[in-house]
Amino acid sequence: MLRALQILINKGLSFILKICGKNGTQFPGAISYNINQHILEKIKYPKYVIGVTGSSGKGTTTNFIYHILKDAGYDVVYNASGSNGIRAITTLILNNCTIFGRFKHEVLLLELDERHLHLAFQKNKMTHLVITNITRDQPARNGSPDLIYDAIFNALDENTTLILNADDPGLMKASLTFKGKIITFGLNKTKDSYTKSSEFNVDDAYCPNCHKKLIYSFYHYGHIGSYYCPNCDFKRGNPDYVGSKINLQEKHMQINGHDIILNKDFLFTAYASTAAYALCHTIGISDEKICHTFNEDQIPTKRGKALSIDNRTITMLESKNENCLSYYQSLQYIVNARGKKVVILGFDNVSRRYKYNDLSWLWDVDFELLNDESIDKILLIGRFKWDVYVRLNYAHIPQKKMILIENLNNLIPILKEQTTGDIYTMVCFDMTEILLNKFKEETHGNN
Repeated sequence: MLRALQILINKGLSFILKICGKNGTQFPGAISYNINQHILEKIKYPKYVIGVTGSSGKGTTTNFIYHILKDAGYDVVYNASGSNGIRAITTLILNNCTIFGRFKHEVLLLELDERHLHLAFQKNKMTHLVITNITRDQPARNGSPDLIYDAIFNALDENTTLILNADDPGLMKASLTFKGKIITFGLNKTKDSYTKSSEFNVDDAYCPNCHKKLIYSFYHYGHIGSYYCPNCDFKRGNPDYVGSKINLQEKHMQINGHDIILNKDFLFTAYASTAAYALCHTIGISDEKICHTFNEDQIPTKRGKALSIDNRTITMLESKNENCLSYYQSLQYIVNARGKKVVILGFDNVSRRYKYNDLSWLWDVDFELLNDESIDKILLIGRFKWDVYVRLNYAHIPQKKMILIENLNNLIPILKEQTTGDIYTMVCFDMTEILLNKFKEETHGNN
């Protein structure tokens, strides 16, 4: 009786919020969860309950999986909004149940906050879980990568099939203890991979089995790459699903020998594509159907929006605050792009989850990459622009290249009058919509 009442309350609140023009992804679930924190244990789940988690890349990976499953004829529900905490998950699940607690669709696909797995699946377990990586992420909340690893694996049992990034040694230590089925994916060396270690590669420098220092054949970024232990059998090995012949400029790669078109020219897109391929093939979708979705239906991108102003291309990169390797990939992408560039950096909120405003993570980001001749100017915006300015000073970025924007209304005039080259925004989620609206207003005003 209580279960039916909670489901009805959840559906009713969601309906009211929708009428009021609100997204309502979290509030209904917050009410339901506060009434009974074990409500999700009482749901009759479908054949496939698929989770996607990790420090970065889970949103893109989930989006790819959804489109492949949909094209293959599966009836899928997923959290398209990207809200991945327990309250949003509760909202989604209860809204897609009958009042008797039976989930109404064939597949439940969830992007999951790595610290909320144990809340969502205390009793019932996922059939499959994709883990993209485990890196330094939200240190004020998560502490070390080891704590994130423990939070994930304490929520699992051997009934869940894992799809793991073999290029991450801190994640692949699961192969030493996890008793369930493990499927692996990874990327072969690309032209942008490198062999020399740096201070940004130390998150998992040692073997989790014997604690000797790992030897790397190459790095993709951070501690992600191809490694082996010189003292024991722990190594990357040959992943079950391998991304190869990766050409980001031409947006092309192969997965297990099958040609795939990438929807964006980012390395994380290659990782997300390979992870999605591995999951979907594991549950029985054919190579032909998976390739058709990538190559014919062209999965829409959630990242890297492209616009233009005065014949100057604007590429909007969303870099996840408190995640130095997310920033690294954006920085590397900008530096590798051709021609002169202008970079817009900044954020108003460190996190959407808490108010700690810890900025220590800025010193883990390899901002030294921006000390490049191709960078014309760096425009600093948002509430923490002075903090970013200080960090860039320590990266030896010439002060004449940096412009502090006190009022966002002056951003576009300064871009037009004081900068040259294509424009790259490298901001967190909170600033993306603000800048997007500014650019759209300027574009529409000139039409």
